[in-house]
Amino acid sequence: MTAEPGIARQESPPGPTTSNVYAEGILAGLVGAGAIAIWFLILDTVRGRPFYTPTVLATALFRGTGGLSAPEQLSPSLELVLSFTWVHVLAFLLIGLAAARFVAVAERNPDFGFGVVLLFVIFEFGFVLFSAFFAEPVLHAVAWQSVLVGNLIAAAAMAAVFRLRHPRMTIRP
Repeated sequence: MTAEPGIARQESPPGPTTSNVYAEGILAGLVGAGAIAIWFLILDTVRGRPFYTPTVLATALFRGTGGLSAPEQLSPSLELVLSFTWVHVLAFLLIGLAAARFVAVAERNPDFGFGVVLLFVIFEFGFVLFSAFFAEPVLHAVAWQSVLVGNLIAAAAMAAVFRLRHPRMTIRP
């Protein structure tokens, strides 16, 4: 089918391809997971207990919170740290993929971007509340402030990935 002469066709701007969205999501997820892992490695090392946080989190995840009755006596376990790291990276990949999809939609509709920002704020607040109610023993072993700062660092790192890849994207309230 050809266009009639003298009639301009209006084309919609090209959007990101599905493979680009997946690639961005994977990259953002890896950057976020790495950022929070480095944050806790630095904190644990400064406190003289490298790999303490992933050991505590892995103990709670794989052995239940009963294993945290004396968290100060936990010694780092390579098996637990690697197992938790695997789960942690998978979770961040899923978050990165979801965020990439939201960014792709917000890029086409700047009014949607504010909803993405609001969703992030609700997600962070919900995570802290969920942790306070359901993971209280973990928050006794690992300060909730450290968890919150780590999540904010990971979110900022992921946002930087998207900002670098979409420098002209605007968000309108």
